[in-house]
Amino acid sequence: MPAFIERHGLWNDDQRRQAAEVLARITAENVHQLRLSFPDLHGLLRGKTLLPGAVPGAMRDGCAITSTLLLKDTAHRTVVPVFTAGAGIGNADLQGGGDVVMVPDPATFRHLPWAPGTAWMMCDLYHADGRPVALSTRRIAQAAAARLADRGFDYVSGLEVEFHLTRLVDPKLAPADSGQPGTPPEVTLLHQGYAYLTEQRFDQIEPVLDILRRDCLALGLPLHSLELEFGPSQCEFVFSPGNGIQPADDMILFRNAVKQIARRHGYHASFMCRPQLPNAMSSGWHLHQSLRDRATGANAFADTEGRPALSRTGRQFLAGLLRGAAAATPFSTPTINGYKRYRANSLAPDRVAWGEDNRGALLRVLARGEPGATRIENRIGEPAANPYLYLASQMLTGLAGIEAGEEPPPAVDSPYMAEAEALPTSLETALGLLDGSALLRQGFGDDFVDHFLMIKRAEVARYNSTVTDWEHREYFDLF
Repeated sequence: MPAFIERHGLWNDDQRRQAAEVLARITAENVHQLRLSFPDLHGLLRGKTLLPGAVPGAMRDGCAITSTLLLKDTAHRTVVPVFTAGAGIGNADLQGGGDVVMVPDPATFRHLPWAPGTAWMMCDLYHADGRPVALSTRRIAQAAAARLADRGFDYVSGLEVEFHLTRLVDPKLAPADSGQPGTPPEVTLLHQGYAYLTEQRFDQIEPVLDILRRDCLALGLPLHSLELEFGPSQCEFVFSPGNGIQPADDMILFRNAVKQIARRHGYHASFMCRPQLPNAMSSGWHLHQSLRDRATGANAFADTEGRPALSRTGRQFLAGLLRGAAAATPFSTPTINGYKRYRANSLAPDRVAWGEDNRGALLRVLARGEPGATRIENRIGEPAANPYLYLASQMLTGLAGIEAGEEPPPAVDSPYMAEAEALPTSLETALGLLDGSALLRQGFGDDFVDHFLMIKRAEVARYNSTVTDWEHREYFDLF
């Protein structure tokens, strides 16, 4: 009988050729171990590490991994009773903690420069009968890109990612610090804040940024610039644009790489939106996006007469982004913490509006430069977002605007004073908007949306049942 991957036709001709090249490279390039990983619901990489002798088998039959990894919240807790019928949620595929199959994507093979002798590949998930796992977030983004391609467009996006980079003082590895979740590490700053984009502050952290730069380039990530952000120990990495889901793959690898490289050198990197550090500023993830006409290769957002404005396609895409923005917030801002960033006059949006080159607006339209660079910047995202879901939400809501022939409302000059729909101020509220969105249910599928809501609502319930520092300070002595 043919092997699993061949039997179910899971690779195309290019992937079969690339798989043969990978096997040859593992021998020729002295690879001691291969990490196989897949992105879970939260955009965290999970997987297994194989020794060279096990790799040929994985390239024929994939690699089994437990399905409970699809049922965990951000504390790594399994939120449903998996050992009951249908895992307690009516899904026989997930009951009993049985296996799914990781199938490597050989096009993603690369060496990890911070881990000598270690290579890495991204995987897609399948059931034992060859069916794709519907809860795979990478597959959802692939499907969204395919829908745009059917309409004659390629999705193009570039990333601006802010994060906090600190020096590790105490990793908190005492047994009492272990838990779900464990005690966060103790850190100290690398530089004081509020000296935005000053060369002096940048030079203070350049030694560790250079380590990150070198290893990111060795991974093949399309870095464009390194920048000092506004807050203490806060920086930003900017990427050149890429096609389809490639920027999401890049974001997953970048976030994982930065955390691992930093830790090996005595630092701590956090993509949490607003850490509980004195004077800390919120971090955002700004997504620059446009469409490319597959027939001509031209930027489909550029005005055909050369005016500094969006084309009809661009306006329709913008209108779709606006219509779906509030309900799509759980995909761009999936953590409870991320909603503490939406504050007026903070360079983060607080309502659904767009502006021309206005950094206070949710959607910043950049159409005054070269036509090829015409784009829409969405400033809603937090850097902890699952990039596949964030990009898919943009593709699907923008495409809905094109299909409906919508036109956007007028641009706003004062985005924090505009009469416009407010963004949700909590994850709990945002999940309710997603639940009721016919547009997003049609785009992502009811099964996925319901599963996502179940996992995130379990997270919210755990938060709501926890006594916080604020509550103790506010009430313990007062009453």
